[in-house]
Amino acid sequence: MATSFMSTSKSQNISEDAPHGNTIFIPTMLANKQTIPEQFFWPKSETVPATGILDAPKIDLQVVLTGDASSVKAQANALRAACETHGFFLVVNHGVDTQILNEALALSEQFFIMPLETKLKAMQKKNSMWGYSGAHSERFSANLPWKECLSFTSDGSIVEHLGSSLGKEFEPMGVVYEKYSGAMKNLTLSIMELLGLSLDTGKDYYRDFFQDCEYITRCNYYPRCPQPELTQGTGPHADPVALTILHQEEDEEGLEVFTGGKWQSVPPVPGALVVNIGDTFMAMTNDIYKSCVHRAVVNRHSNRRSIAFFVCPQRNKVIRAHDSLVGPDSKRLYSDFTWSQLEEFTQECRRYDDQTIKYFAERLLESSSSE
Repeated sequence: MATSFMSTSKSQNISEDAPHGNTIFIPTMLANKQTIPEQFFWPKSETVPATGILDAPKIDLQVVLTGDASSVKAQANALRAACETHGFFLVVNHGVDTQILNEALALSEQFFIMPLETKLKAMQKKNSMWGYSGAHSERFSANLPWKECLSFTSDGSIVEHLGSSLGKEFEPMGVVYEKYSGAMKNLTLSIMELLGLSLDTGKDYYRDFFQDCEYITRCNYYPRCPQPELTQGTGPHADPVALTILHQEEDEEGLEVFTGGKWQSVPPVPGALVVNIGDTFMAMTNDIYKSCVHRAVVNRHSNRRSIAFFVCPQRNKVIRAHDSLVGPDSKRLYSDFTWSQLEEFTQECRRYDDQTIKYFAERLLESSSSE
């Protein structure tokens, strides 16, 4: 069935990428309208404004690498307090080259303002995490997010992916995102060391486990919106992955976390990256550390950019809580599982909320009891 683009005067057909004949909406092409399509409307209960600023500690990774024992302990304690409450913290002096961070953000905006036909050449295929998506309307028909995304995965060369889908002239862009992803993977291992120290499992335990980790690098673009009070840039969700590292634009707020019974904002801090615990790492801590619901909001005055780096375990590694985190009753809250099993569950059920890991755990128990 043909697919029409409501945000342009011409109809364009890409039935292969819209199997149910869904209308694909492109937020950048709707930004100058007075109203937004109802497909972008979200329930009022999920658009309640934030009423505070999240108490997210600044973790100085340079102190962790070079500081004395008492300084490192103080950083680990601050990290643990945040992770036991909401799972969000900032990292500063993280060692990632500022030029790489700035160039990656700038190139993402250059991509998103390109002509529609160019972006569609990289459109995300069914059952794939790689490529371009306009408001996820190739997958959903309601509660659409007011954003566009471009995602890269650790499965293959980003340079080759961009060159084959968009043309050789895009290969330099691929080089930048390969450098960015490599830098974030190195940063991940440093963060894992500190998480190990904070949980008393040893600094090498999580670092070794995630040495061969997989990842998804996702560029997000949130155009200005004529009715921001009705929609969401990214709806309330919890990340199913192990860890997320977010690079926010320094002068545009948008990230909000639901904790303490209310939405709280996480303003950008120059030079800092935002890190949050995901469902997979929460399971690895036997729920000692929290994977918290969060969202991205939009505004009517300006565009916003961010890049999320999602850290996933190697697909077939067994995920289970460290013995020291189980407690005296030796009860694990989750049966052993792999990232590939959890990823398959989220794709099948399309769940990314605070109950995802709970229902997944129930599914695991049902499967093991029936064997």
